[in-house]
Amino acid sequence: MRYIVIGLGYFGSSLSMKLTDMGHEVIAVDKDLAKVEMYKDRVTHTVALDASDAQAISTLPVADTDVVLVGIGEDFGASVMATAIFKQLGVKRLMSRAISPLHQTVLEAIGVDQIIRPEQESAERLAKKLEMRGVIDSFDLSEDYNIIEATVPEKYAGMTIAETDFRARYQVNVLTILRNQETRNMFGRSHLKPKVMGVVTGNTIFEAGDILVVFGKIQDIDRLLHE
Repeated sequence: MRYIVIGLGYFGSSLSMKLTDMGHEVIAVDKDLAKVEMYKDRVTHTVALDASDAQAISTLPVADTDVVLVGIGEDFGASVMATAIFKQLGVKRLMSRAISPLHQTVLEAIGVDQIIRPEQESAERLAKKLEMRGVIDSFDLSEDYNIIEATVPEKYAGMTIAETDFRARYQVNVLTILRNQETRNMFGRSHLKPKVMGVVTGNTIFEAGDILVVFGKIQDIDRLLHE
């Protein structure tokens, strides 16, 4: 997959190097030439440009990129401007870093696909989530076992947990389901917020867009999501 990471601070550089090590193509961007030079041998591509400049961003292969992540931290204005430009360009998946509740609210108003809070999410953990298509969040219990949040595959919508038989077929247990409900932020913009559906049973029916919370080995969960 191809990623564009904006900002080569600690978080952005760590994420860029981890994704590169995983075999992905990464275009890491920063306006600081010294940072670009520092990581040029550790990341697939490094580019020096101002991501708050729409004309400069137009030189990047945005249309052919799977995920754009705006990792700019302390420069609130540059973060919001870069995010808004990428949103206007219609990128496939847009993620942005927030450093405060207000920053998060503004990013929600812009309409990003996912907001990252670095104090809650390490670059290595995020890289693992990006590695598995469909995964929203993950928690490592050991080297082998994980608890994963992932969007339910469309083919299971309308089926019960008993009918899918994930435990027998994949050795994966469904712990609960998160179901999106519409809510509004302080600007009045509507967005979807997941609600925990509590303890599920074999009769619980999956709906399109549900988020599964499952437990199992990472390779088994990957088979469940993509077979």
